[in-house]
Amino acid sequence: MDKELKIQNSLTRQKEIFKPINPPFVGMYVCGPTVYSDAHMGNVRTFMSFDVMNRYLRHLGYKVRYVRNITDVGHLVDDADDGEDKIGKKAKLENVEPMEIVQRYANGFHRVMDLFNILEPDIEPTATGHIVEQIEINKKLLENGWAYEKNGSIYFDVSKYNEAHEYGVLSGRKIEDLQSNTRTLDGQDDKKNPLDFALWKKASDDHIMRWPSPWSDGFPGWHLECTVMSTKYLGETFDIHGGGMDLKFPHHECEIAQSVGANGKKPVNYWIHTNMLTVNGQKMSKSLGNSFLPTQLVTGDHKMLEQGYTPMTVRFFMMQTHYSSTLDFSNEALKAAQKGYRRLANGLKIVKSLSFQNDEGKKNDQVIKQIDQACEGCYKSMNDDFNTAKTIAQLFELLKKINSLHTGQLKYGEVGQDAFEKLSETYQTFMEEILGLKEETPTAVDPIIDALLEVYKKAKAEKNYKQVDEIRAILKSNKLIIKDLKTGVDWGYEE
Repeated sequence: MDKELKIQNSLTRQKEIFKPINPPFVGMYVCGPTVYSDAHMGNVRTFMSFDVMNRYLRHLGYKVRYVRNITDVGHLVDDADDGEDKIGKKAKLENVEPMEIVQRYANGFHRVMDLFNILEPDIEPTATGHIVEQIEINKKLLENGWAYEKNGSIYFDVSKYNEAHEYGVLSGRKIEDLQSNTRTLDGQDDKKNPLDFALWKKASDDHIMRWPSPWSDGFPGWHLECTVMSTKYLGETFDIHGGGMDLKFPHHECEIAQSVGANGKKPVNYWIHTNMLTVNGQKMSKSLGNSFLPTQLVTGDHKMLEQGYTPMTVRFFMMQTHYSSTLDFSNEALKAAQKGYRRLANGLKIVKSLSFQNDEGKKNDQVIKQIDQACEGCYKSMNDDFNTAKTIAQLFELLKKINSLHTGQLKYGEVGQDAFEKLSETYQTFMEEILGLKEETPTAVDPIIDALLEVYKKAKAEKNYKQVDEIRAILKSNKLIIKDLKTGVDWGYEE
């Protein structure tokens, strides 16, 4: 079985064999939400992608420390250096404490993560909980000559840094091009260069969220927060860091510069970025009116949605596309995903009910080989830069064997006990443990469905076809179907 994991590294723009710094320990950090608005679908895709990476690395036996921060300092408009504090603005409008706004949106974010079966991180630090450390790294950058103070604010000197290092190493951007394309924003007169970014910002008189520092009462720069929190919990250099591709520049680029400036070494070995979302081929955005919240996708309460889709349907839909590729939403694609998920969910339900039986079937080497190849294909696909799309294709191959065993078209003797156990274990492990796809029918309803099936079987034996149709209709109204098989009567999810 292929165990060599390859990762597409945004830093080198090629796939590299994953070699953790301290095997079997893996340090992984993803930039979490800024909690001044509801979680959006881009959040869900990014955190779902890293959830699968986390799950798979643990399955392979790595000891993972997964850190996902919460940005609870009110960031500003423009380039995160100037403008209006968004959390402060909401707090003023509602006449509440800023941290009430933070808590409300943080709670909502966690509910969305639970909805889509995204595991909790090992550590979820907050920016406001690490103000002291951010002040200390400011001091260090000033001492090392990479930052300067002006009127109570601290800025990172990008031009000076670029003389000794490469600013733009992650995004591939050249400082000359950036300088020629940079506009001067109001309030940036304190900067030596428009590319310089704030490490600490002096607060205006009406700015609510502020902390004392040696330079002013103010607040930390956006980019600095992640540098402080990631290195505190994962070390000055760690394995994996990422987020949405929109963070590659300037956020992650600035993180690299800060870390190199403060610690003299690169902070991350593997950078991973998830791609953007589109709707019917157009970029998803509020201005176009084609963006919807995760809860709207589930309820169907949006003008662009023909219906609601279950959380596992959405999770399956997202995993049908590799995390680094654009993901396009459409009603047609979501409906197809609904059918695909239900087929796999039916297989999960069936395989849990199967147990090996000694029957008259004779060993079939070709069938056993097909099972082995599909099982190994699941690992090969995940080892190919966490390719969930290819993994799902392998699960559908295993599903064919599961259904054939269930219907009696394939004998247990043809498969053999070893291959059967491998088939069952691989399918369940990849569905539930690695991809995080679970059955959505509560177990409490199973006895009710079983009772209905008993009535159904009796009605069918007595040729009471009216009652047979009524029972079928009851289950169908709940997206369930009855299966009349050679081996008996069973139920499944409507596909």
